[in-house]
Amino acid sequence: MFTGDRSGEWLYEALHRFSFANRPESRHRGDGLRLHDCLITASIRCAPPGNKPLPEELSNCRYYLIEELKLLRRKRVVVALGQVSFRAFLNAWRDMGGNLPEGRLQFRHGGEWKLGGGLILLSSYHPSQQNTQTKRLTRLMFHRIFRRARSLLDSFPRPHHKERSSIYLSENVDSGREWCKN
Repeated sequence: MFTGDRSGEWLYEALHRFSFANRPESRHRGDGLRLHDCLITASIRCAPPGNKPLPEELSNCRYYLIEELKLLRRKRVVVALGQVSFRAFLNAWRDMGGNLPEGRLQFRHGGEWKLGGGLILLSSYHPSQQNTQTKRLTRLMFHRIFRRARSLLDSFPRPHHKERSSIYLSENVDSGREWCKN
């Protein structure tokens, strides 16, 4: 995910800067990129027309997100990149029985919420060209999110074994809708 595109340039540079990746770019699958304390996953497994997923597509893909979340036993920080990812994560977390704070959680860049089980949710604008070229999202704004994620993650005791401890969500992946029609 995010490999070889403009959003990826922003994401991997930020991940590298804050010690989540061994290099600041990802050009192709076998390029040697290694993530540390980090998993990149998707809230939806397709890139729908106009990048506007239908509610049923998000619902159909939620199973995969839930399964990935269940596999990570030491998840501590979630960074939701974009409003679609934010909503999809909250729905998946609720479906898993996860606790949410009282009231309606409203997406905003730089949002931070404590969820059940000690999990912390951060929200960021997606590093899409639409957001970065219009300066809705600047590198400084994006770096603040990952600096905060690193700070939060470093405040937890380190595990004795090599298990990932934080999660980063993207909005979409792949180019067809076939994943979303099950």
